[in-house]
Amino acid sequence: MFAGRKFAAFLFDMDGTVLNSIAAAERVWAKWAERHGLDVASFLPTIHGKRAIETIGGLGLPGVDAVAEATALLKAEAEDLEGVVPIPGAVAFLNALPPQRWAIVTSAPRELALLRMHAAGIPVPAMMVTGEEVTHGKPAPDCFLMAAKRLGVAARDCLVFEDAPAGIAAGEASGASVMVIAATHVHPLVTPHPAIRSYDEVAIAVDDAGSIQLSAARAAA
Repeated sequence: MFAGRKFAAFLFDMDGTVLNSIAAAERVWAKWAERHGLDVASFLPTIHGKRAIETIGGLGLPGVDAVAEATALLKAEAEDLEGVVPIPGAVAFLNALPPQRWAIVTSAPRELALLRMHAAGIPVPAMMVTGEEVTHGKPAPDCFLMAAKRLGVAARDCLVFEDAPAGIAAGEASGASVMVIAATHVHPLVTPHPAIRSYDEVAIAVDDAGSIQLSAARAAA
C-alpha cells in the first residue's frame, strides 16, 4: 500500500468517505427527481460527489433555475439528517492524524457539511474546503489544489481519500495519490487505486517532520 510512501497531508472527501449520508441525500433528491419527471433509479447514482448546482445544470431541464433549485435542495438536505453515520473506523483514524496535516474537501456547502459531520460524530478539522469556495467543482481539481495550498504543501505530496468517480477524477487531476473508500459501494468500482471498506484496515505512522505513512493494519493476534 503505497510502498512506504510518506505524505505531507491527507485530503478527505466527506460524503461516502468519512461519513455515510446516502440515505438522507437520496430521500431528498428522489422527491426532486420525481417532481421533474426524471427516472429516479437511473438519476440517483449521478448525484454523488458533485455540487448540486452542477448536477442540476448538467441536466439541461427547460425553465429550471439551477441556482434556485440547488438552494432549495440543500436546505432540504440540511433538514434531513436521519441515518447519517460515520464510515467504520473513520473517527479514530481522523483523531490520530496531526491536526495541521489533514482537511475535509467536500462538494457540500459548509453549513450542510458541518451539520452532517456533527450528526455522524466526525471531528471538525482545522481546515475545510467546501462547495461554495470554488468556481469549478469536482471532477475539476480546484478544491484539492486549494486545500493543499492552504495547508502549505504541494498536491502531489498529498493522499486524497475519495469514494465517487467525480472525486477520484478530481484527485487524479490535482496530481495527488488516491485511496478509494468502498464502504458505501453496492457494486465494485473499477479503479487502479488501492481501496478499503473500513479505516480499520489501515494504520498510520507520523515521523518527526509530521509526514504521514500509511500501511495495512496488522491483524489482531
